[in-house]
Amino acid sequence: MQKLINVIALLSGLTSAALIGGSAYVLLNKDALIDSAKDQAIEQVTKSVTEALPGMIKDQMPELPTSTGGAIPF
Repeated sequence: MQKLINVIALLSGLTSAALIGGSAYVLLNKDALIDSAKDQAIEQVTKSVTEALPGMIKDQMPELPTSTGGAIPF
């Protein structure tokens, strides 16, 4: 029974150490992580807009007439 309690205590300590280590890593590298996320977001948005823009412009442009009528009198 004592071995089981020791294993549970060891796992609890390892979990706490991992949580503290992960938190320290995020805290120390938060600026780099934020910049990386911003760069990735900007890249994705730029890619999406670049792909969508030609189709949007093509749909909004009116067709040019093939022939014109006579002059309008004054």
